Amino acid sequence: MISGVMTAEAWRAMGANRMRTALTMLGMVIGVAAVVLMMAIGQGAQDDVKASINSMGSNLFIVLSGSTTSGGVRMGGGAAPTLTVSDGEAIAELPGVEAVAPVHMGTAQLVYGPNNWSTTVLGTTPNYVDLRSWPIAQGAPFTDSDVRSATRVALIGQTVAENLFGGENPVGRTIRIKQNPFLVVGVLSERGQSLDGRDQDDTVMVPWTTAQRKLFGTPFPGAVRSLMVRAISEDAMPRLEGAMTELLRQRHHLRPDADADFMIRNLTAVAESMAETTRIMSLLLGAIASVSLLVGGIGIMNIMLVSVTERTREIGIRIAIGARPRDIRQQFLLEAVMMSCAGCLIGVMLGVGCAVLAHSLAQTSVVITGKSIVLAFCVAAMVGIFFGFYPANKAARMEPIAALRYE
Repeated sequence: MISGVMTAEAWRAMGANRMRTALTMLGMVIGVAAVVLMMAIGQGAQDDVKASINSMGSNLFIVLSGSTTSGGVRMGGGAAPTLTVSDGEAIAELPGVEAVAPVHMGTAQLVYGPNNWSTTVLGTTPNYVDLRSWPIAQGAPFTDSDVRSATRVALIGQTVAENLFGGENPVGRTIRIKQNPFLVVGVLSERGQSLDGRDQDDTVMVPWTTAQRKLFGTPFPGAVRSLMVRAISEDAMPRLEGAMTELLRQRHHLRPDADADFMIRNLTAVAESMAETTRIMSLLLGAIASVSLLVGGIGIMNIMLVSVTERTREIGIRIAIGARPRDIRQQFLLEAVMMSCAGCLIGVMLGVGCAVLAHSLAQTSVVITGKSIVLAFCVAAMVGIFFGFYPANKAARMEPIAALRYE
């Protein structure tokens, strides 16, 4: 056991050379501060990605219309109207499908009173908000009856509501979309940014029939630009992707050697890939910052070796009056651990302060967890023990006569 006398002696030894002790601790301070800061930034980035994934909804596919070639020029995906609402109805019958919603979208100018705003307008069905797990904050969604009759009703996002209505309640108000009057029946809850940085709240939803007939037009009735598909579980997604591909090729009468006129994207896989990338980057940031801890530990070992050399006669006297080798070892090891832990404490405070400053100045998401602080303390103690053991063991193995004769 380490006695209070040994602890007091360790403090006196550290205080005898304050400047050297402070410089020795500096490496540990910088190392711990860097680790805490990098872990806070990395955890903040991971939480942002998780929030974006949750805002997308789970187990999602997006089926996009295919490309077309005109005059030798190949257009991008979505240029050819190859998907229809009936394709979505057929996909909904496949095993493993929970919900399907067609999407026919475009950009339009919205006007309410003296205010106007340009945004994305989605023509879809009422189950789109359920498929995306997107609650209604005010009002109610439009209905299947609105879709059948192509009613001019709209659900608006929070960004649209703020720019058109300010603090006024939008529900029951009439806005104009491309000079067409639309009744606002509901306001969507706030979702924030998507994984690609797009503001998900800057949107308006209307019945897809209304979007086709009164806003954006369509090459032929029932054509849509994409289909959103939700699987019943993540395990069902690989099998469902193959089944959708086979079904759409059959419905579009494609030869076996012909290119598909549609594209299927697994949004959940893309999101999880980004989350894994963010996690790996966080680990790399922590590993790079940990190099500073190694440097700080080496500094502690060097200074402790100098201290052992300077205090050789003191060690000899202690051994001569009855101190055991393990007492000498504990004394010097305690000094190394105390310097390491004191530097860690200052480093934690510095790291937390830098994280708060980064959040305030750069608007960077940071998450400071108790786990990161406890981990920093544990690592600091281990660094002190590891790098302090050799100097302490060297002091414990000194011969008392040789130590007393040391000049």
